[in-house]
Amino acid sequence: MLDKIVIANRGEIALRILRACKELGIKTVAVHSTADRDLKHVLLADETVCIGPAPSIKSYLNIPAIISAAEITGSAAIHPGYGFLSENADFAEQVERSGFIFIGPRAETIRLMGDKVSAINAMKKAGIPCIPGSDALTGEDMDKNFVIANCIGYPMIIKASGGGGGRGMRVVYAKEDLEASIGMTRVEAKAAFNNDIVYMEKYLKNPRHIEVQVIADGQGNALYLAERDCSMQRRHQKVVEEAPAPGSTEELRRLIGERCVKACLEIGYRSAGTFEFLYENDEFFFIEMNTRIQVEHPVTEMITGVDLIKEQLRIAAGYPLSLKQNDVKIFGHAVECRINAEDPINFLPSSGKITRFHAPGGLGVRWESHIYAGYSVPPFYDSMIGKLICFGETRSVAIARMKNALAELIIDGIKTNIDLQLQIMNDQHFQQGGADIHYLEKKLGFQENKVLRERFLVKES
Repeated sequence: MLDKIVIANRGEIALRILRACKELGIKTVAVHSTADRDLKHVLLADETVCIGPAPSIKSYLNIPAIISAAEITGSAAIHPGYGFLSENADFAEQVERSGFIFIGPRAETIRLMGDKVSAINAMKKAGIPCIPGSDALTGEDMDKNFVIANCIGYPMIIKASGGGGGRGMRVVYAKEDLEASIGMTRVEAKAAFNNDIVYMEKYLKNPRHIEVQVIADGQGNALYLAERDCSMQRRHQKVVEEAPAPGSTEELRRLIGERCVKACLEIGYRSAGTFEFLYENDEFFFIEMNTRIQVEHPVTEMITGVDLIKEQLRIAAGYPLSLKQNDVKIFGHAVECRINAEDPINFLPSSGKITRFHAPGGLGVRWESHIYAGYSVPPFYDSMIGKLICFGETRSVAIARMKNALAELIIDGIKTNIDLQLQIMNDQHFQQGGADIHYLEKKLGFQENKVLRERFLVKES
């Protein structure tokens, strides 16, 4: 087993990795910015190294500083968590070239799947169903683009090849909007990803977001660990995740799961990964693969009993998978609510000191977070400050436990989205299961308009 690793991340995922390492007897090195000296995993790690000032570009995205931290501490490997450098092929490559183990896929795999066009082509070759779209990249030839768009049909969506996080997307409903939409998306993609290549896809009107968790050891073994439904989204960002997907069947799970395993073996995948699909009219359409551990991985762990972080660590140490596909058993249902430090009206991040904190408890309740009473939420990073996961023998039991847990959760001193999550849990359409990816956005849009109308009436009176 690995003797010591660098945790190249922050927040709840860094703490999650540290806990797994402790269970396996692996020593940990917490790298951190000057703003994160008081993070829980930093206080609990065997060693700590400050890698730069608060801005992530000078700390958590500082490749030389992270590799230097591994060198001076005598670490064997680096775990990138999610976000930051986790899907950066150049980082993975430099880690390996420097003599350390990158706890994740090989650089060439990250590069292949990180570009959406090459990923789609690879998946088509592996037999994974993809959304009808432009096989060739969309370039300057608008005559050609109009022909492709006509073949795809409107509405369609323009996507950045190197995009992610909900950015670099634009829906086009009519031919006269195509040229301007391509131009705007290219400008946005260049600014966000330093890559202005875009492509076109058929726009599915009411799909669900279903993803399949896989794990492979790079030694010819791979398996799928059921699916998750992540359709509750706002501005392409997931808000609630659950597993298994409501309405899914064992036959459907096996059908798409076996295809994902086949694709993993064909591209030589190693470590944990997720195939993301849009699901509409009983059909799956591949959209991307996340070559890292996901924020929502706990719901899969809860229904399968498989510790995905420990499997990642074992694979990085050279061990084969500790289980076979027949060993994977699914029991019950799990729901995860992302707890964000943000204004409930305008959704702007909310930083500041947490004056009072109480974590929920009870049977089937799991709280993943780095916060505590007295901790100051910095303004420099993602607004997610915790994940609340609830398990039940059935979906209704899991939702009931989530409502209780959200009511128990106390975070004072900053604004949070706890009330929004409670509202979602009480929503009749969500409780029925099977809501599409646009449902929450429409619901929130109506509520925001209602708030604006109320403010207007108060002002006028």
